[in-house]
Formats: sequence, structure tokens, C-alpha cells
Amino acid sequence: MPDTRMPTQKRSIEKRNRIIEKGFELMCENGYFRTAIPDIAKYSNVSVGIIYQYFNDKKEIFIEGVKNYANTIMYPMLDILDTETIQIGNLKNLLENMIDKFIKNHTISKKAHEELMAMSHLDNDIADIFKKSELDMTEKIVALLENNNFNIENCSEKVHIAYNMIDNLCHEIVYHKHDKIDYDVMKKKIIEIIVDLLK
Repeated sequence: MPDTRMPTQKRSIEKRNRIIEKGFELMCENGYFRTAIPDIAKYSNVSVGIIYQYFNDKKEIFIEGVKNYANTIMYPMLDILDTETIQIGNLKNLLENMIDKFIKNHTISKKAHEELMAMSHLDNDIADIFKKSELDMTEKIVALLENNNFNIENCSEKVHIAYNMIDNLCHEIVYHKHDKIDYDVMKKKIIEIIVDLLK
């Protein structure tokens, strides 16, 4: 099999991106193991040969889709922190907005998230992408806090704890939905814990 290539022309780049987008969408909809390269080619409106020009196998397409997904789900939260100065006084409001955005993004791509969680338990490469995304998010939030004159001991560890609490809350609300849990109360308590953690 010939080596794959990274396209440089606009039309070829768009075609490769379409394969990633459509292939990932199809694998999330039908399941990774129930989707083959010919299925992706048909769904992307390209030939099988075109796919093999850019990718060795469907796993490469899936991995590129996971990276795009991680950026779409995680990083929009940072836009909220970027819009204004972060202070203890407005931290509760910023956290509430971040959580709401995170929940909304999870809801939009619920099916994708379910397939990704399953794959992250089955494939180390997928799991590593999520670990890296989490650490990147932690580092970006730490940098934002430091740029806003927060002097927090063990800041990376505390931010990582906070991020995982928010992520768990989103999973509770979007995927688990326990009838006897008041998620408004849970959100309020998590915000209080995070604000206290970052003082």
C-alpha cells in the first residue's frame, strides 16, 4: 500500500476534512466496529481510493475525528474565561456560564460522546487523546488564572479536580439523569466547592 499524503491544495484539504467529518459522524452513529471504509467512502461521497490516499485505515479517520470533537467540546468553555477579567467576585458567574456551555456541547453530540467513551476503554490511542485534551485544558485554565493574578498553591492539581467535577456533572445531566438527584443543587454545590478551592 502506498504512503498516505497530507494534501496542500484547498480542494484536497476540504476533501480530506470532509472524510474526517463524515467518517467520524458515521462511526459514531453506526458504531466504530460496524463501519467499514467503503461505508465511509459512500457517506463522504468519495471513492475508496481517495480515502486511502489520505488515511491508512478507519482508525486514523476516527482519531482525527476525536481530536476535532475534543476541541469542539472542551475548548469553547475557555471563550467564556477569555471574555472578561477573572476575579473571585465574578468566579461563580463565570463557572455557571462555563458549565452551561459544557452541558450544551455535550447534549449536541450525545451519540458521538457515547461511542467515544466506549472506544476510549477499548483503544489506548483514543484514551491518550482524551488524557492529552484534559491536560491541555488544565494548562490553559491555569495560565488564564495566572494571567489574572491568581496565586494558587498546587494550581494545576486544583484546576484538574475542578475540571473533572464539571465533566462529571455534565455526564450526570446529559447521560445519567437520576430522577432523585436535583442537578440545580448539584451544580450550585460544585461551583461553591470550586470557588473555595481556587481562593
